[in-house]
This record gives sequence, structure tokens and C-alpha cells, in this order.
Amino acid sequence: MSAIIIGSAPNRDFKLLPNNFNKRKFRVNYTIPRNEILIKMQNLARQQCTNNQNWPQIDIVNAWMISAETATFMKCGGLGMVASELPENFNQVFGAHKHKMRIVTPMYLGDTGKKKAELKNNVYEGAEGNAVKVKKIKTLKVVFAGKQNKLRNFNVDVYKGELRGVDYYFLHNLNFFSIFPAQNNPSGQTGCYVFNENGIDEVERFAFFSKAVYCLLENLTAKDDKNVELPNILLANDWHSGALSGLTKYGTLAKLYAGRMEQEQVNKLKNIPIIHIVHHMGYQGWDYKNTSKILNSLYEDLATLVLKNAKAMKNSNPRTYNTLIVEDTYNQASGNMHLADRIITVSKNYLEEVSSEKSFGFDFRDILKIRKNYRNFYGIINGYEKKLISPNAKKIAEINEYFKITNFKMYDENDLNVKRLNKVECIKLLSRLATDEKYKQKVIPLIDLYKFDDISQLAADADKIPVICMTSRMVEQKGYDIAINAVLKMIDKYRNSPDGFPIFILGGAGNKDLYSDLMTLKDTARQIDREFAKRIFVFRGYKDQFAYSVQLAADFYMMPSYFEPCGLTQMEAMAKGSLPIATSTGGLVDTISDGIDGFRTEAFFADGERIYGTNLMAQRLKNNLNAYEAVLEKALRCYYVAPDIMRNMQCRAMQDDFSWSSPNGSVYKYFKLFTTGSL
Repeated sequence: MSAIIIGSAPNRDFKLLPNNFNKRKFRVNYTIPRNEILIKMQNLARQQCTNNQNWPQIDIVNAWMISAETATFMKCGGLGMVASELPENFNQVFGAHKHKMRIVTPMYLGDTGKKKAELKNNVYEGAEGNAVKVKKIKTLKVVFAGKQNKLRNFNVDVYKGELRGVDYYFLHNLNFFSIFPAQNNPSGQTGCYVFNENGIDEVERFAFFSKAVYCLLENLTAKDDKNVELPNILLANDWHSGALSGLTKYGTLAKLYAGRMEQEQVNKLKNIPIIHIVHHMGYQGWDYKNTSKILNSLYEDLATLVLKNAKAMKNSNPRTYNTLIVEDTYNQASGNMHLADRIITVSKNYLEEVSSEKSFGFDFRDILKIRKNYRNFYGIINGYEKKLISPNAKKIAEINEYFKITNFKMYDENDLNVKRLNKVECIKLLSRLATDEKYKQKVIPLIDLYKFDDISQLAADADKIPVICMTSRMVEQKGYDIAINAVLKMIDKYRNSPDGFPIFILGGAGNKDLYSDLMTLKDTARQIDREFAKRIFVFRGYKDQFAYSVQLAADFYMMPSYFEPCGLTQMEAMAKGSLPIATSTGGLVDTISDGIDGFRTEAFFADGERIYGTNLMAQRLKNNLNAYEAVLEKALRCYYVAPDIMRNMQCRAMQDDFSWSSPNGSVYKYFKLFTTGSL
């Protein structure tokens, strides 16, 4: 039997990966190493996926939230809300006991046309209109590929600022974090996801972000710094920081093997627990074209050594035999999926979906199932500050001032008659937008309206007419095709009904093709019944004042999502007494109690298979189109024939509290996870 060798290898073993190595027939053949360090590397994924014991003793939490987005400075979705609100609430609840969460995020500079951020006189104003005074505290050298894919040193300036009780560390490099878009930037790419003027795409940008965070950590473990305290927990917020586990665990061992890092520093870096937060498994950070470039940038001349020892946990998916690539493509989420110390997703039901269904978990379903069985994968529902989403008197006054013609009023769960009066104001606003082009251009110039009709004559009977809105992002996930099908079915059902046909307000920012589908809905409705068609309003674009005014009036909020890891829109609607009508997927199951504070489908399907509901119900409904049509009809029946039940449901919805720091709120679950490693 050969002896195990402890020590480093000769320099000839260290080299970059060949350019485009993945574009030829490629497969890593794992040799059985004789070196103790390489054995650790090859066994690391199995150890991490099946481990629920080893967790360091953490008496005082000093956690870093590492996030490409924050709601405070650069928000494109729900993960930005979590990045800001979780640390803010954590510090409010636990800060008196010296526990801290800090945020590490890029300092984006530039102007996409929709998002603008700038640094002037040591004041950073992000893309969300918030400004913070900052101080440069450090400059890092980060090795990464530049032009012609050659490795070079990039300077990263570290700025520190404080806002709302949270310390921010901003990482600044104009090459990677400029948001000035290139001329050929895809129309759907905005904010921090632009293909920028320097030719940097989102995957390369966030690989650099992960590398810069790692370099900061390496710097702090090499010597103390009075300006930056070494964290004892890292929260990697979705795929953007997915390279961190590979860098802190593989990268340090590779440097130890090469004789470039001492064991003590390796231990400091490798043993900082990483918690990876999964928001939506469909986004993972793939980059086929730049696979060699990114891996070489992350691991430099140790890239070949790392890749050849990045052995994945054995599972039934042959595509995930390596922890750094899926099949032949760099996948930024993959490193953390295999190597993070804990995985969190943003609702319990989504955890069940991604660990059992390939259509939800994709290539990582089997790995997540293993992690779930070994209890290092948990679901924690996203929080949402109720005070920010409940009807707000100041904001309502600002809306009335903005639109001039409206008189929306403040209400709560004890005064829902006022909400009904707000429908009159919404009808007034819609009708003015339909008839006055100058007014429309003044108040919502960037929103496209399609054949809005004057429905002012309905104001007298507003109490009898339900208002149903769907003002989410126009992307396929949100199920606009399901909504369109259901609306058309309702037109057919209500043609000879004495009940008032609902007012539907449908649209949002996003996909032009989906907007075209909504326009077709309006035209089709006109062919069926012109009077009913007048009550269908479709638009494209977003203006906060307009969306908020619609929510103040709406009785129902449509959420026919194909998937919804957590969902924040349903919480926002419920806080305003607008009952969600939703599919039974992801966090919608965890946050909506059917028939109590909202409505959910009795079955849910993915790839033709039943995911939710009984076999009997699935056989009856057959698909999501039928299931959603049924639940929409159920909600309307409640409105028309059971007003007392409807009112009680609205009261219950407004009483629900999904705040981070509410009793038994999610902030307490995170604290338990930080200090014990389990829930």
C-alpha cells in the first residue's frame, strides 16, 4: 500500500486551463491521489453535502451578507430586498447584544437609462435614490482575466459607509462594476445585469465580485485591520456569490499544496461557514463561452489542479460529476451547492419542490435531496416589513398630490368600507388616462396603455364590481398566459349573468411578447362582448404611484405563477386587503391559507405532473389552466354571494404579519442557524 504524502508538489504541476477546453470532448478522470491535501479536496463535496454536525462555536455573530443586489442601492428583484432588510432587522433585534450583520456589495457607477448611480465628494448615491457618506479604507489587488484573456492585477477600492444601522462595504472597480451599457446590450438586461461598455457580462462581473470578496478575506486573515473585522459567517446571496465556497475551500487547499499559504491561514479561511441563500433555481450563472477564462481568473495557475480534484458528490445526475462545471459549462451556483456549509431557500414548500422535482431543482435536485436528508438544507420564508407595505397615509397623500384628480383615502382592516370607496377613485383615474392624452403623458409618460376605455359610468355601482389586478413583472414565470386564459373563460361565463363583470387591470414592466398577448386579449374580448372588454385594462411599464393606486382599490390580486420561490407581491397585496388568487407553488403555499386570507388552486402541475393536490383533484383539473380558472371562479363567487366571508378574509389578510422581526419571525430563525448551524 502506497504511503500518503503530506507536502507540496513541484511547480510543473501548476498551469492554467487551456482556452476553450470545454468545447472539445471533455471529461475529468479522477485519479486516486497519494497526497493528503488532494484527498481532502476530492472528498470535500461529499463531506459538505452529508454534514450536519460540524459548526463552529459562535458566541457573537459577525456575519457578512454578500450580495450583488441590495434594495437600498441596486434592486432588481426580491433578493435585493432580503439583502437589505435581513441585516437591518437583525441588527435592530440583536445589535444590543453585540451581534452584527454587515453588507458587502459592489459600488456600481453609471447610468443604464433606468438605473443611475454615482460617487461624488465621498457620497455614494445608488440606483434606488439612497445616498450614504463613504470613506475609502483599503485597496486590494485582484487577479483576473483582462483583454485577450490574460491575467492581470485589478485594483479594487473598499469603501465603508453606514445606513439604517448597517455597515456597508462597497467594492469599487469601474471595469467590472460600471453599469453604462454597451450598444449591443440586450433590451431585457438592466441595472447590475447589463452587458457593460467594457464588454463585461453578468456572470463574469459576479465571478469577479466573488474573487474580490475572497481577496478581502485573505487579506484580513493575513493581518489585522482596525477598519474591517474578519467575519465569522458568510451569507452568499444567490448565485452571484456562488464561487465563494470554491475559493475559500478548494483555493486555500490548492495554495497549501503549492506551498503558497500556511496551514493556519488556510484553517481561518476554510472554516468560516458559508450559508448559501437560494432564491430561484432557474438562475445559476452559466457561461459556456467563458468557462476557461473564469476558472483561470478564479484559481489562476492552480485552475487545472483544482478542476481535476473538484470531485462532486456521487448522485444519479451524470451532468454534475464536477463541482465547478455542469456538463461542460461554468456554473457559478454549482460551487456553493456542493461546498457551502448550509443551504437556505426562501420558503419551506420551495425546498420540497427543488429537492424532489427536476423541473424545479434542475441539475441540483439530487444534491439538494441529499442535503435535505442530512439536514443541512432549510427553508426560511422571506420577511417583508409590514409598515412598508400596509396602507400608508403619507404615501396616499403623495399619490393624491401626484395625480391631482384622485382622493384615495387611508384605511385599515377595521374600516374596509373606505377601500371600497377607493375603487371609485381608481375608476376615475383609469377613465382620465383613457380620455386625456396630455394628462397621461404628464403622470405616466413611460407606460404604454392599450385602448384604455372610459368607464366613469361604472363609478355609481363600484361597490358591486370586483377589481382584479395583476401588476407584477411581465415574465413567463408569472403566468400571464394562465391569467389571459382565465379572463377569457370568465367573459364567456358572465355574458348572461346579472353579476357585474370584474374590472381587470393587467400589466407591468417586462417582456414585449407578453404585452402583445395582453393586447390580443383586449382585442379578443372586444369581439366577444364590447362592454365587458371596456373593463379590461392592459399596459406595459412601471410607475410606483400608478401601481400603488391600483392596489389601494383592488379586491383581488392574480398570481398564476409557474413557480414562486417565496413571493413578496402576495404579501404586499394582502397587507392592503387585496386577496391573492394564486397557484399552489413555492412560497405561495406557505403564505396564503386558502379560503382564509386568500385563494389557491386545488392542484398544481409542472411538466404535466401533479406537484400539489390530491390524485383525485389532479385527475379532475388536469392542468394549471383549468385549476386557475376554477379558483378565479371560486373567488368571484365569494365576492358576489358571500360578502361577509369576503370581508372577514380581507381583515384576516391585513392582520397577517410577515415582518422579519415579528414574533417567531424569520430573523430569529436566522439567528438560531448562525449560532447552532441548524433549525
